[in-house]
Amino acid sequence: MAMVGLFWITEESVHLGSPPDAEEHYVRITSEGVQARDGDGTRAWPWSGLRSAVVEAAPVEGEAGGGGRFLAAVLEAVVTLGSSYGGGTPPQMLLVLESDDGTEEVRVWAAAKGYTSQEIALSQRLLTRFREGAADPGTLMAWSRDHGGTPRPPEREALLREWVGTENPGTEDGVQR
Repeated sequence: MAMVGLFWITEESVHLGSPPDAEEHYVRITSEGVQARDGDGTRAWPWSGLRSAVVEAAPVEGEAGGGGRFLAAVLEAVVTLGSSYGGGTPPQMLLVLESDDGTEEVRVWAAAKGYTSQEIALSQRLLTRFREGAADPGTLMAWSRDHGGTPRPPEREALLREWVGTENPGTEDGVQR
């Protein structure tokens, strides 16, 4: 298991935010689209039906409430033991999905108290590339099979740049430097 940007990656799946919790709530990213399971049941949105998929309110490293440290061990304990997230509730993000039928919002638990601004921007761009069909979550799962654990922030950003398809992102990719 590893966190890279806003994604929680295993050998078998890619989740936005944290992995499934004790009640099996999650937001999964697949080659076909987005799947969410929460108190309202399981819902799915195919990429072909989405005009946009944007994460709002991702906690930024160093902002109030954001510690900037990855809490994989704590989060794994939360998932495994059903205990509280480091003594509190993990930050929430919001996935906003826009289709011809309107806009839907899905709550997502963050996997970290804070992400770097580059991780957030690159993750947003990767989510857009998934929607456009220009990237596939299978690439992230393949990486997970070959590597273990969560890399440090510079390595996470480099991986995201690779997956987005650029080594030096600029505004043409929707990513601020």
